[in-house]
Amino acid sequence: MPDIRINELVRMWIDGWVVSRGSSDPIDEPWGWTIDVGQPRQVARHVLPEPAEADVRMIVAATSAPGTWLKLFAEDQSVLPWVGQDWRRDSPGFLMTCHLEPERTGVPAGYTLTSWTRGGVSRVLVRTRDGHFAARGQIAHVGDQVVVDQVETAAEHRRKGLGGLVMRTLQSTAYEAGARTGVLVGTPEGRALYSSLGWTMCSPMTSLWYEPSDAAQ
Repeated sequence: MPDIRINELVRMWIDGWVVSRGSSDPIDEPWGWTIDVGQPRQVARHVLPEPAEADVRMIVAATSAPGTWLKLFAEDQSVLPWVGQDWRRDSPGFLMTCHLEPERTGVPAGYTLTSWTRGGVSRVLVRTRDGHFAARGQIAHVGDQVVVDQVETAAEHRRKGLGGLVMRTLQSTAYEAGARTGVLVGTPEGRALYSSLGWTMCSPMTSLWYEPSDAAQ
């Protein structure tokens, strides 16, 4: 895969994320982008691909709405001193990319797989034979790339290859639709799975949300 600057990768990610989540179009800012999400616990998010201290402090000083999020593509220890005690830290994230190839998939015994595409989003659902939820995931199609989102496996069905099944199915779906580049932000738990499927880590991401002490009571 040719080298892609961090700004371009982050823009690919948010372009797909807003399609996947049905959020507003990104608003260009001097330091990155703002996205109106419109949920009670996530009103908006500010995304900074290369966060500078002055920009982060400016955003923090201007923030008064609980549920405002910061997505900072940097190690947490470098950016946490720039925010105050009213900013809560979420689990770390990892920006990852992959050159997509067709994948071989096989559904383990005892499970069924359903997939569908609607509104630019392809979804995969894995259930037990009696219909219980086991795993899921989705991709948003944006040009010749896709963004992977909301991959999860129920606790009682982990370590059975279902996460890999979901990802390989999504990657094949993307390839068949003409996409050749995949982008995602993974959790610490998901990073090992994605790495085993050929995904490369490009940047850490620190995720923070604003919750003043009086709002938490």
